[in-house]
Amino acid sequence: MIQAVKDLQRLRDIARVVARHGFGELLDRARIWDVLGRREDVAVSPEEQRRSTAARFRDLLAELGPTFIKLGQILSSRPDILPPDFITELSTLQDDAPAMPYDEVARLIEQGLGKPVAQLFASIDPQPLATASIAQVHRARLLPLVPGAPGAEGEGASVVIKVQRPGIEAQIKSDTDLLSYVARFLEGVIEETGIYTPSGIVSEFRQAMLTELDFHNEADNIDEFAKNHRERPYVVIPQLHRTLSCKTVITLGELVGVKLSEVLKDPGNSRWDRKQLAKNIIDASFHQLFTDGLFHGDPHPGNMIVLEGNRLGLLDFGLVGRMSKQMQESIILLVLSISLRDPDTVARLLYKVGIPDQRINLHQFRTDIHDILERYLGLKISEVDSSSLMRDLVELALKYKIKIPKEYAVLSKASATTEGTIRVLDPDLDVVQVALPYAKQLLFERYNPTSMSSSGLRALLHLQGLIQDTPQQISQILMDLEGGKFSISIKNDELRKINVNLKALGVLVFMGSISSGLIIGAFSLAGRTATPDGATSWPPAAVIGLSIAAMLFGAAVAWTLVAGRFKKLSVRRWMK
Repeated sequence: MIQAVKDLQRLRDIARVVARHGFGELLDRARIWDVLGRREDVAVSPEEQRRSTAARFRDLLAELGPTFIKLGQILSSRPDILPPDFITELSTLQDDAPAMPYDEVARLIEQGLGKPVAQLFASIDPQPLATASIAQVHRARLLPLVPGAPGAEGEGASVVIKVQRPGIEAQIKSDTDLLSYVARFLEGVIEETGIYTPSGIVSEFRQAMLTELDFHNEADNIDEFAKNHRERPYVVIPQLHRTLSCKTVITLGELVGVKLSEVLKDPGNSRWDRKQLAKNIIDASFHQLFTDGLFHGDPHPGNMIVLEGNRLGLLDFGLVGRMSKQMQESIILLVLSISLRDPDTVARLLYKVGIPDQRINLHQFRTDIHDILERYLGLKISEVDSSSLMRDLVELALKYKIKIPKEYAVLSKASATTEGTIRVLDPDLDVVQVALPYAKQLLFERYNPTSMSSSGLRALLHLQGLIQDTPQQISQILMDLEGGKFSISIKNDELRKINVNLKALGVLVFMGSISSGLIIGAFSLAGRTATPDGATSWPPAAVIGLSIAAMLFGAAVAWTLVAGRFKKLSVRRWMK
């Protein structure tokens, strides 16, 4: 009961903040105020009304706290869900929080690792390197006796410790429970719920957050990245110290260098070879995607450190994407078909990798893709905005109600971020010349005799199964036709609507018949009884019958007048 009261109060606070930022219409349409007991009139300042919807949405999430800030950061990697201006605004969302006192940090480290801090680290800097709503980061030095740590004048290696804030998991669970509750209301008023349901988005977000809160998952990602990049000296992955990590604490070797974001701001600095950095980023991205099947989901310049020798150090492995062999093959074919300006293949691949919500006009789909390809291809990277190309393809898929799988959406955003970084480092880079060796390698791996032997055998097995099964299946169909057991099931949206309307009409006729019978019965009872002075008497049974009849009549009238009168709210039109 106490938790329910807290949740209700939290929902009221969220509703007030939402209304104050100019989104009260959603609350009205979702009838949230009915749940809260009363509607509160929250004034929206003229300055707030003049700001863009995307900017107001970003500030709304920032004000609501850690859960909503992380929701915004995750949504910024999903161009298939939000429009481009929202993605841009949410990408700037800062996750800052007041610093925890050092005593609290030390207590959390001891609680997580099960030993006093003095037995774990030689020293810990009490001043945090970074403070976020989820965790706080401190620099420290290892004890010299830690296995594998290089000793230096009695001290071990320099490391960074990420410590999770207390109670953050319970807060996120409580907030996502409320979001799930609100999402179910919104599904009744949002037009686009056929592609992305609010409940589905909240469920996916909740799972992503709980996964990120378990630092064991991030540690596994770091281990896998380190293994994949072991033979690539231009990429450095921080060393993971497993014995000094747990679900709420993670300890990594410190990478000493300059943030790539700082390098981008100083183009005149000759310390770094910017062209080589661009090539290293392309090479690392290519291998992550097509060799490893594991790629960094948020490769913005703040998550990369430039080390001596133009090496790249990767940071923050909470958001990663995984590509299966089939997904890699689809990406290869999609890139090749785009390069060859083949709208038929692009249309087929987008339709294949996506999840169509309805039958689409493939001819018009191919025509729209052809128009996009004509606008963007045949130019240098300095002249082509590949992020716009990917955005247009994603928008086209949404136009035809084709849901993009999460991994492809994250890849689209990561690719756009990487492309923007390369554009700044080397704007004159010829993408065709750089991509040609990778394309040749991909084609060789795809069509070399070794790989073709196994794929050819699989194709022969499929063909053999088709040859063996087809006669039997045709024979079964003919036997069913002969025996009168053959049936065809047809699904049609218009027929379904007619069926629903017929059922509704049947219910109304039934309710009308019951009301008529009750009214006749009530007046019959009343006519048989009279008071001593000759007036008509209404026995209780007659009054109850008339009351029920009136209720049924009112429900029928309301249903007839209201059904189909309200149109759902289009979020994408409302966001513009």
